[in-house]
Amino acid sequence: MSARMLPVPDGLEGMRVDAGLAKLLGLSRTTVAELAAAGDVLIDGKPAGKSDRLLAGGILEVTLPEPVNHNEVIVEPVPGMTIVFQDDDIVVVSKPVGVAVHPSPGWTGPTVVGGLAAAGLRISTSGSAERQGVVHRLDAGTTGVMVVAKSEHAYTMLKRAFKERTVDKGYTALVQGHPDPTRGTIDAPIDRHPRQDYRYAVVEGGRPSITHYEVVEAFPGASLAEIKLETGRTHQIRVHFSAMRHPCVGDLTYGADPTLAKRLGLTRQWLHARTLGFHHPSDGRWVQFETEFPDDLAKALKILRSEN
Repeated sequence: MSARMLPVPDGLEGMRVDAGLAKLLGLSRTTVAELAAAGDVLIDGKPAGKSDRLLAGGILEVTLPEPVNHNEVIVEPVPGMTIVFQDDDIVVVSKPVGVAVHPSPGWTGPTVVGGLAAAGLRISTSGSAERQGVVHRLDAGTTGVMVVAKSEHAYTMLKRAFKERTVDKGYTALVQGHPDPTRGTIDAPIDRHPRQDYRYAVVEGGRPSITHYEVVEAFPGASLAEIKLETGRTHQIRVHFSAMRHPCVGDLTYGADPTLAKRLGLTRQWLHARTLGFHHPSDGRWVQFETEFPDDLAKALKILRSEN
């Protein structure tokens, strides 16, 4: 255990203990709440509850558990992960469901980074140890095409391309109901959910987030949409369509109908990163890659088409 003592900054005046300490110490609100419940958060020498308010200038004492390395890369083959393309600079993979891009706290399953290492691929050493070569991410429950940098030059160029939004990211989603209009743009800021730390939400003052969509096929109770992302926030497509009351089919975290998901045999959101295009970091030529729908998504779509 280690103890930290520090004054409450002026900028945290009036904030709840869980929100303020999460921001100050880089912890999740859930972790801070657990520390407070265990009596490990003191303000001016007195135990503080997670919902107590912070006063500027007060003295915080926080007892933290010894850190555990949750970010060690486990080198192991990843069944179902295929290499779509590779050269000296990049490797493009088709990520299967149930695979995270890189290690993170609480994740014990396979990762893209670990799978590439098991395949003997050397990737860029840029970025933190567990995220080396990673220039963008897909949720563990989202399948599809993604690129990892192999060279340091490629890492720098691709990071810049994603930041400057010159990468073409095409997704396909099966969403509940029928979005109106059938073609449009969702421009709504996203940040962590104010009460549920594992979710994200449309939040005033959140990070700017823009999603373009077009419905390409309609079924009773659901629509197939092609989506282009202008920004790349965590859970962006899932959050935006949930906010429109058209969550991705099977996405129980964001309000999808469990009965429909069960009927279609889905245990995760129907969302697939179908295409990815960018200027190749070595010579600037435009390259584009595409992956087909995996079996579970294709089966659900077949059921809907048979009923249409």
